Amino acid sequence: MNRIDRLTAILVHLQSKKIVKAAEIADRFSMSLRTVYRDVKALQEAGVPIGAEAGTGYYIVDGYHLPPVMFSEQEAAALLTGEKMMEQFGDESIRQQFTSAMQKIRAVLRGKDKDFLENLEAQIAVLKPANPQQDDFPNRFLTPLQQAIARQQVVQLDYSTVMESNESRRAVEPIGLFLSQHRWHLIAWCRLRQDYRDFRADRIKSMRVLEETFTRESRMSLQEYLEAQKSQPDDMQHLVIVHMRKDVAQHMQTIKLHHGLLTEAPIEDGFEMTFLVGCLDHFAGWMMTCGRGVKIISPVELTQLVRKRVAELQEHHGMA
Repeated sequence: MNRIDRLTAILVHLQSKKIVKAAEIADRFSMSLRTVYRDVKALQEAGVPIGAEAGTGYYIVDGYHLPPVMFSEQEAAALLTGEKMMEQFGDESIRQQFTSAMQKIRAVLRGKDKDFLENLEAQIAVLKPANPQQDDFPNRFLTPLQQAIARQQVVQLDYSTVMESNESRRAVEPIGLFLSQHRWHLIAWCRLRQDYRDFRADRIKSMRVLEETFTRESRMSLQEYLEAQKSQPDDMQHLVIVHMRKDVAQHMQTIKLHHGLLTEAPIEDGFEMTFLVGCLDHFAGWMMTCGRGVKIISPVELTQLVRKRVAELQEHHGMA
């Protein structure tokens, strides 16, 4: 990157955040701190109103804006790819917002870049595994959840777990969202359970953002929560071995990885699968969805949990 392009990129980066540390600029553009100081000084001498706070970072004085930014073909293609991905992996609210943003971006593209995108658009596709349509869940809450996270607002959820059809109303303090196995998850402090909980966004029946706020400093960050999940002590992990019929295994190509698959070996009419599991009760729920297509080899505790769930269902339906 030549110096003119680098100065422009630094200016765009400064405008993207309220405060930017010199070390952050150095890391982003693979340059030394000395070069950062020199480039920022060059921008200031060119008339860009850049302020500095000792020990904090640089900032652009309010009221200053760059002229409309021009995108390169590569940047425009990356944005188009992002739009395709959002169509498949965003909910209704995010798709609408991203489409609106892309229309604004297309509006500032040069004519030849618009032609480039039009020629490329039909040649890019993002596919995702087919999932049963859940008509009972509107799946349109990512945008208001993002706003609640940024503004530190308490959210009231009407939520249904995967295993239980009954809804529960929860007041939660949202700390972050992440995408895993094609599903968006909300991590929040649940006031009902007095603990952190993982809520699947596509299982939210309805939600309301409350006027009440909370203090982010009193809760884990999303990164801290995810790191804590990764670093669970060994005694909280369970080694599970099951035999799964071949026809059932064919429908579990993605979900088995989500449940902690370690190894898979062919056996007669199926596979022997080994999993590393954090919660046996949750895993027992998944085993029940496999019906007679799976046999639990170990541990005994898992078999007992499945039997308990079956007995509870029989009692619930008056079959005991």
